[in-house]
Amino acid sequence: MPTLYLVGTPIGNMEDITLRALRILREVGLVAAEDTRTTGRLLQHHGIETPLVSFHEFSDEERVEQLLERLATTDVALVSDAGMPGLSDPGYRLVRAALDAGITITPVPGPSAAVSALISSGLPTDTFLFLGFLPRQQKARRDALAAVATLPYTLVLYEAPHRLLKTLSDMQVVLGERPVVVARELTKYYEEIWRSSLEEAIEHFGQDRVRGEITLVVGGASAAEIAWEEAAVRRAMAAKLAQGVRRKKAAAEVAKQAGWRKREVYDLSLTLPPDEAGG
Repeated sequence: MPTLYLVGTPIGNMEDITLRALRILREVGLVAAEDTRTTGRLLQHHGIETPLVSFHEFSDEERVEQLLERLATTDVALVSDAGMPGLSDPGYRLVRAALDAGITITPVPGPSAAVSALISSGLPTDTFLFLGFLPRQQKARRDALAAVATLPYTLVLYEAPHRLLKTLSDMQVVLGERPVVVARELTKYYEEIWRSSLEEAIEHFGQDRVRGEITLVVGGASAAEIAWEEAAVRRAMAAKLAQGVRRKKAAAEVAKQAGWRKREVYDLSLTLPPDEAGG
């Protein structure tokens, strides 16, 4: 049965493509590209002559049906402008339609601006949240930031250069002062990875016109920003005391989790009813 291959392509440097990706691009019957000019240059650079067809955010359902018809008889490769297709780009529509049609989907991993910026940011990578592009309107953008303001995860997102200052300013207003990394033109000649605070980034990028593809990495909420409510602290202390944990040790453990001071947790535990305080 034919397969839809999701092929990762370079985000800048033409050498950042796998041998497998090159083989697949040569062997499939058709390459569906977000921008045929960009992909055409990539194929030409590597001597690949596979036919190209466009598939982008303005492609209608007729184009989706045409690609499904081709997938009935031949393998098709889906590529994005850069990086992995389907990640914050219109490729998701074709993937969903292909799955609904019972077509096999196979990823061919490659570069990703989001992952590249994250791993070079110096911010925690064990848990992170990818936000894609934030809304263009300020109120909607601030609402989107407010929805994740208390999460402890590192935030990763894309932004257009002409909206960078507005987004950084909204982050400072909604999220407060946090570490931020502005990764610009990754893997390209003018690559820049700027690590600073939001305040410093606003000052730095406000001095000159910003150009290029931008990925932002922002620190997650601190313990102080996500402090537990009193009821949650009481429940946690009651549970530990019921398990026989000494009050001082229990207070220290809960305080670390809850974003409270140890003394505050200890004093709160003294107000617990006897049946909740381990007798």
